[in-house]
This record gives sequence, C-alpha cells and structure tokens, in this order.
Amino acid sequence: MSINYGSKRLVVGAHYGLRDWLSQRITAILIALFALVLMAQVCFTKGPIDYAAWRAIFDAQWMRLFAFVTAVAVLWHAWVGVRDIWMDYVPAAGLRLFMDVLTIVWLVGCAGWVFQILWRL
Repeated sequence: MSINYGSKRLVVGAHYGLRDWLSQRITAILIALFALVLMAQVCFTKGPIDYAAWRAIFDAQWMRLFAFVTAVAVLWHAWVGVRDIWMDYVPAAGLRLFMDVLTIVWLVGCAGWVFQILWRL
C-alpha cells in the first residue's frame, strides 16, 4: 500500500535561483556605479556639454572599457529578466525557445553596436 503525502511537483525550467538573483544584483550595482561615475564626469566638465566634451569623457581607455563592461552587464541583466519572463508566461516550449533565440540575437546585436559606438568615438 502506497501513501501519497501530496501532489507530485512538476519541475519545469532551469531554476537558476540564487545565481540569477545574485547576477541581477551585481549587474545592477555595476550599472549604478557607472551612472555615478558618468554623472561625476559630466558635472566636473567645464563649459557646455557638446560633442567634443562628450568625446573627451570617453577618450580615456578605462572609461571606454568601463562603459563596455557596463553595457555587457546591462545586456546580461536584460537577458536574465527577459528569459525569466519567457519561462513564466510562455507555456509552449517551442515558442519559448524561439523567443529565447530572438532575445539572444537581439542582445548580441546590441553588444556589437555598443562596441562599435565606443571604439568609433
């Protein structure tokens, strides 16, 4: 005789849990830090903020690298959030996979665009 102590739980998705929660917090901190550094750069720039002043802010290689790392953090942050939305609200596995692939293609394209902008300045 078998005793059933509750319904069997259906496990779906990857359940990244703590890793995703932590990556969201770390990338958010990095994004906020970049925003503060950029605001400080703008506040301490003498004269009007025109293209030349904006370009001067990003002339330093460390600032370009920091901006690119922050852009990657934004893309990772977006990936985790959007993937969780697809996992929660798109029940069909095929459609969810299609949406995941579209999201990845879009984010990789955005990363290439950021790289092109930062090193073309």
